[in-house]
Amino acid sequence: MSAPASPSVETLTELNLVDLLDSVGLLRLRGTPLHRLFRPAARRFARTAHEFDTRVGEHGLAQGSAWLMSRMTAGIVTSGLEHVPPQGPVLILANHPGMTDTVALFTSLASRPDLRVIAADRPFLRALPNVARQLIFLPDEEAGRLAVLRAAARHLQEGGALLTFPAGEIEPDPATFGAQRAAASLCNWSSSYTLFARLAPRTRFVPALVSHVISPDAQRHPLTLLRRSARNKEKLAAALQVALPRYRDLVARVTFGQSPMAGPDGRLALDASIAGQMRQLIFADGPVQRGPRPHR
Repeated sequence: MSAPASPSVETLTELNLVDLLDSVGLLRLRGTPLHRLFRPAARRFARTAHEFDTRVGEHGLAQGSAWLMSRMTAGIVTSGLEHVPPQGPVLILANHPGMTDTVALFTSLASRPDLRVIAADRPFLRALPNVARQLIFLPDEEAGRLAVLRAAARHLQEGGALLTFPAGEIEPDPATFGAQRAAASLCNWSSSYTLFARLAPRTRFVPALVSHVISPDAQRHPLTLLRRSARNKEKLAAALQVALPRYRDLVARVTFGQSPMAGPDGRLALDASIAGQMRQLIFADGPVQRGPRPHR
């Protein structure tokens, strides 16, 4: 008889089950007998997430993330690491296509074990205690955001590395949805990160592009026709990519741009520089790369 699942796996399963039902547009089935049909898939991913968190606790964020990348993708290619200073305050500004984008960045930034991440406060992340220790949670309410700003500024002032996603929402993967659509999403980036030029003047600001993490084949799955809006179709495709190994044959790509410094009065120039570099990275991004499918 197999050992019983730990409470954290059970918690992750329940949280993932809700997300899965929402992705397929069947959240109304929550609490009914029919929701059990989705439980095996939710539990499989919960076990993977639990193992990921355990490895982060034992080996650190970068090594734990590298393991998860080996399970969910066919590899990762990183370029431009010379733009990331090995020490001293640095703020990484990344796009947010979803899926494995965050762990791809964690893997690529192994040279900065002091990395902290500004992340949306979500129950699933809270249920990963070792990962959560690396995060600065951003609450939905405006009232709690000043504390986040102070915590992030303090980390930079102490010479740490910080990762944030200025869009604050999922963005198009340029390799899957095209460079034009990805570049247009830059208009939604918040410029609030430029405050750190004044709060932590020695900070380097490094743009980072993550691509090749969203499977175009999953986006074309017939089941996506069950959802009406483009956003809901993409959510369902993402759930299929998690559930089905056939969609994990992409080689993720992380590219870091140049790292300008900004004085206390150069916030507009800094914002324009980062946006310009991100556009260059997006339009220089190559076609989809595929590798062998990872083992389950």
